Amino acid sequence: VFQCWLQCQATQLSRIKCLAFLSSMNITGSALTAQQLRLDVVSENVANINTTRVEGGEGPYQRKMVVMEADGGRDTFRQALAQAAGNVPAQTYNLSQTGGVRVTQITEDTSPFKLQYDPSHPDANADGYVEMPNVDLVKEITDAMAATQAYSANVTAFNTLKTVATRALDIGK
Repeated sequence: VFQCWLQCQATQLSRIKCLAFLSSMNITGSALTAQQLRLDVVSENVANINTTRVEGGEGPYQRKMVVMEADGGRDTFRQALAQAAGNVPAQTYNLSQTGGVRVTQITEDTSPFKLQYDPSHPDANADGYVEMPNVDLVKEITDAMAATQAYSANVTAFNTLKTVATRALDIGK
């Protein structure tokens, strides 16, 4: 990447193209990070699927969810098309607006806890019911599969960017 930066110092246009390549890597990296965190949260949920008591004794484990949002980003497609057609002057490229995704928070699922009849359980109430976590294994497996697919797609995008960069550097030889 640093070698690409050095080769791109010649002209403003090539510098912008190099920065665009680097921002593409940043976008892909942000997606990989977000999906990895999503998988971590799914793993925590599955690990606590039978946890009836959390630290501090405040009831059963509550399912956690990852909230993501688009991060910054470049112009919309319509704006980019207008710039390409020459109808709108191109804006100066800004690395701080590379786009991507970011995790804004990890929230707790507010759905009700499951009640399971087990009068011998130490956390059973007076009627013999135990509040179980609101974690649904099918939902967690589905989330894990979706996160894995998104992660895999971003690895493919990253490898494609790497191949393009390598071939671009080969042109200069």
